Amino acid sequence: MNPSRTDRSGYHHGDLANALTKAATELARTGGPEAVVLREAARQVGVSATAAYRHFAGHSELIHAVKEYALSRLGAAMQVELAATDPLPDPAEDAYRRLAALGRGYLNFAVAEPGLFRTAFCHADKPTFDSLDKDPNATEPYRLLSAVLDDLVAVGSLDLDRREYAETMAWSTVHGLALLMLEGPLQNLPQEVYDAVVNRLTAFVRDGLTTR
Repeated sequence: MNPSRTDRSGYHHGDLANALTKAATELARTGGPEAVVLREAARQVGVSATAAYRHFAGHSELIHAVKEYALSRLGAAMQVELAATDPLPDPAEDAYRRLAALGRGYLNFAVAEPGLFRTAFCHADKPTFDSLDKDPNATEPYRLLSAVLDDLVAVGSLDLDRREYAETMAWSTVHGLALLMLEGPLQNLPQEVYDAVVNRLTAFVRDGLTTR
């Protein structure tokens, strides 16, 4: 329900920006980045477009805020998977466990939140998949992946000369499967097939990183 006229006057500086971001996030959740429109977010909140433009100069600033949120939720989903399995006593096997968990969390988020997933990887100035419009090192998903790869090097499971660009190789493999599941021929897989494909992919990434 939109705020009443009385409610509108109660926004403090910053509250309206947060309300607009939340509204835009819901638009992205149901319709992807194409649905994130500043005027529509303002309408959802119950304020004028003029009021909205005091906090966001335009579409690119608003969608960037939603991207930040979507990436944080993706990172949180990966963390959930990390916490879902018990640590293993062998350091190398535990690093592999965490690598697999990150991949499962990534894919589970893509399937559960396709609108937010698509928005997380769109440009701020146009709703396309092309790439992140910021340094990927600053994002939680990248940081989690990088830390596990560093641990694989530390325990001797990943040679140092194979460490360079390892994030790109692992990320692109998992992201490619996510897109096939969202918009390609792997949509609506039965649960048992989905589980088998995810398990095989994580093993594939492991072997690709660590096998000469």
